[in-house]
Order: sequence, then C-alpha cells, then structure tokens
Amino acid sequence: MKGLFITFEGGEGSGKSTQISALKKRLEEAGREVIETREPGGTQLGESIRHLLQYDEAGKGMSAESELLLFAASRAQHVRELIAPALAAGKIVLCDRFLDSSAIYQGVARVIDARQVKAINEFAVGPTKPDLTILIDLSPEVGLARVRARSNGEFDRMEQESLEFFQAVRTGYLDIAAVEPERFTVLDGNQSVKELSESIGAIVDAKIS
Repeated sequence: MKGLFITFEGGEGSGKSTQISALKKRLEEAGREVIETREPGGTQLGESIRHLLQYDEAGKGMSAESELLLFAASRAQHVRELIAPALAAGKIVLCDRFLDSSAIYQGVARVIDARQVKAINEFAVGPTKPDLTILIDLSPEVGLARVRARSNGEFDRMEQESLEFFQAVRTGYLDIAAVEPERFTVLDGNQSVKELSESIGAIVDAKIS
C-alpha cells in the first residue's frame, strides 16, 4: 500500500495540532498506520533545532537567513530519517508544518527572495513532497488571541512577532494555495473543532480512495 504525506499549514493558533491528532485517531481506527510529526522537529536533531529557534537565548537577534537555514537543516534530517522511510513503508505521515512554512514565514514575511527559499527547500526535501496540504485559514487577530489564552502570556520567539508580520503570513498562505489548488485545501479556521475534523476527514477519505 502506498504511503500518503499530508501536511497542515496555518498561522499561529489556527488549531493544526488539534486537527492532526483527531485525523490520526480517525485513520488508525480505519486500520491505517499513521506517523504524527512536526516541524521544526520530528527527530532528535530537529527537536534540538526547534528549541534553539523558539526558546534559546542564542536565538535572539537571529538573522532571517540563519533562521531559514536552520529550518532547512531540521527538515533535511526529518525527511531522510523519518518521513521518507515511513512513506516507503506505506504509512500515512501527518506533519504539522513543512516546506510551505519556510516559503511563507521566511520568504514572504521575512522578505527573503522566493527563488532562494525555493532552492534551499528543494535541496532539503529532495523528491519528498506533500500529497495533500490542508491550510487552516484564520485571521491573525483571532489566532494570536488563542495563543495568548493558552500560553499565560509566555510567547516563543516567533509568536512575539508583530500583527503585521502575521497578516503577511496569512496573505502569503492564501496566495500560495491559489497557485497550487491541486495540492492545497483551504478551510475556515473559525469553524468548530468538530466541523473542521469532519471536513478534514472527508477530504482525506476522498484522497485515499
């Protein structure tokens, strides 16, 4: 049985993690073997890079270029150590963020040349690309309010960015989804958790069949 690679994208507080967990449960109940993972992270090296990017004092003042390359390093290891082997074994891989996050957060919001971001992404992932990308679209005002409510005012390095930054992120995601409609499905993040789960389940069932 062929593996399936599904990525979830969206701004802060869009509910990706909740929906990934719900989809994993649904697929496992249907008898599929599922790997749930995230970026940056997914491997021991990737999780160390994640900590550096989000919380380590050494990450303060990080240049946009360094940030992009650290994400790419984590992704390169993630693909080769976890994602590609899982897909080759016929498993379904659900990933919280992937190469589109770099295209948007570093390429659009940090204003790094899109061609450079694309070249670095392609080098990092090789032939391993998502079969389906689910974009949960939500206004940054609502998303950041959700983040504040769950974090007790303690934000990681990325969550401390300006509202304008996250508005650029949202616009960038919608733009890239419009360019690749055969891969992207855009869902309204204002729906209830149950409504979103049902929509995602139907989309994935159709993709599998």
